[in-house]
This record gives sequence, C-alpha cells and structure tokens, in this order.
Amino acid sequence: MNISVIGGGSWGLALSSVLSKNNHAVLVYDANPKIVKKVNTLHICVQLDETIPADIRATSDIATAIRFSDVVLFAVPTKVLRDALAATIAVLDGPKLFINAAKGIEPETFLRVSEIFTEMVPAEQLKGFVALSGPSHAEEVIRGMTTLITCASDNEADALFAQHLFHNQDYFRVYSSTDLKGVELGGALKNIFALASGLIAGKGLGDNARAALITRGLVEMQKFYEHYGADTQSLFGLTGIGDLIVTCTSEHSRNYQAGYKIGHGKDLEETLHSMTMVVEGIRTCEAAYKYAKKYDLELPIIEQIYNVLFHKLDPEIAYRNLFERSRKKEL
Repeated sequence: MNISVIGGGSWGLALSSVLSKNNHAVLVYDANPKIVKKVNTLHICVQLDETIPADIRATSDIATAIRFSDVVLFAVPTKVLRDALAATIAVLDGPKLFINAAKGIEPETFLRVSEIFTEMVPAEQLKGFVALSGPSHAEEVIRGMTTLITCASDNEADALFAQHLFHNQDYFRVYSSTDLKGVELGGALKNIFALASGLIAGKGLGDNARAALITRGLVEMQKFYEHYGADTQSLFGLTGIGDLIVTCTSEHSRNYQAGYKIGHGKDLEETLHSMTMVVEGIRTCEAAYKYAKKYDLELPIIEQIYNVLFHKLDPEIAYRNLFERSRKKEL
C-alpha cells in the first residue's frame, strides 16, 4: 500500500523503515527542507545518523504527501500536533485513516491525541483512528532490532488493519487492542515516571529505588485508569508496564535523559535547551497533575515531579516529601 507519513523525525523515519521493509510505499512529509534532502539523497535519518531504505521518499509539500495515500501516519510531538493537523486538514482530498505514533496528553485540555483528531478533523473526512504504542525506542526500531507494540482503536477493524500494515515476522511484532483510552494513557503517563527515574539516576540513588519507582508508578497509573474509565488490564500489557519499564531503564529515553540532567542540578529551562528532541513527559506531567487536583486523586510521585519541574523544588526535598508520608499497607 501507499502510506503518507507526517513528520521526518527519528520515530517517523523508524516506522517508515518498518513499512518499507513490509513492502509498502512510503512518502514522508517534513517542513524542514534539510531533512527532506537527507532522506532523498543520502537515505539517512538525520537525528540518529542511521541509514533508511532508499525507496523511502520525502517532500516539503504537504498536499503532495496527503494525496499519496488514504492512510496517514502522524509522528509529530503533541506540542505541534494541532498545527500539523490544521495544515493537513487544509489539503485533505477525501476521508483518511489516521494512525498516531506520538505519546502525550494536551495540558490545557487533558485531551488524548485521538480526541484532538475527533475535535479537529471533519467527521466525513475521519475514516478512522488508530494509536500505535508500546516499548519502542526509535534507535532500535530503525536498526531492525526486536520490538513488540500495540495498535489500538475503538473500531477493531481499524486496529487489525494497522496491525497488518506494521507486523512482520522478522523483528516487529504487533498486537491489536480496542482499549484506545488505556493505550493512549499508558503511552503518555509512563513518561512522567521516566523523568523520575532519570532523577533517581542523577542523584545516584541506585537500582532498588528505581525498582520501587516503577512499582509505585504503576499503582498511580492504575488509580488514573480507574478514574478515567480505561481498562486496567492494559496496564499489564506492552503499552502499560512494558513501556514503563523501557522508558524508566533505558538511556535512549529522552524523558530519562531530561530527568538525569535535572538530578544533576540543571533546572527545567537549561534541560530543555540542551535536549535535541521533545520531552513529552513534561507536558504530560502538567496535565496529569492538574487532572489529579481537579478530581482529588492521590498521586504523590506525580505531584512531587510536578513541583520539581514547575516550582523548582529541590529533588532532595521531593525525595524527603515522599519518604515522610504516613505509613500504609502496600495493596
């Protein structure tokens, strides 16, 4: 099939490589002409300095990209999603199936990505929506290393269709799900705990502390799922604990890297300035904190990370605040 990809960053090109290796034709749109030129002439992913299949083409003309296919894969940070989607809507030539590969929640509205698509795309042009999520660093996917992910949609047929597009028997195994809420929440919330894990590493607190963080982070995610109406079973799948583990333990994780820098004494502004890619966990932490306050949810780790990020609370004090909480049963 022909597949249009919006976003020529590392994740967009990593997934384009999977699609190409699965014998699909891929046209990537990116507003940066330097990225487009590198893809077309040198066949590389600029951000990772990795080779990509030579048959992947790129363009800076979004209308050309959209006309190329009835299936559009979005791989742009949630911070710029509305702008990218508005530009896409302006040139839509018919109903499209949209697949989203970014992980995040909009802080101002607490909308998931699927809800932003539903809000912005005219109903007659929204053929369907699928979220692609799971433990999947672009660095490893683009190199053809073993990866398992999940395609989720409220419409099972759409989830199965996307599963067919991406699944192969070599290195990229894809599961399907109809718990769109849970899959999108998991992909977003885990980034908060990846920031916390980086803080722990930056402070030299050790593996025991990181294991505790992952475990208690899962508890906070479960509280969130239950209140939000998502299926808590998804917590124990690839988009829940799977993604939580990889982002909390891998140096490939940009959220982990950001937390590590803050743990070493940098403030939020310095950290963001030093990062080459978007840190989704910061926006998601803001959204999750505000949601918890609105609905009176007890999420102590999220609260302390929010205070470190947005109120410049010393991580040592945040640590003490967590330890000085009253004793309680584990479960």
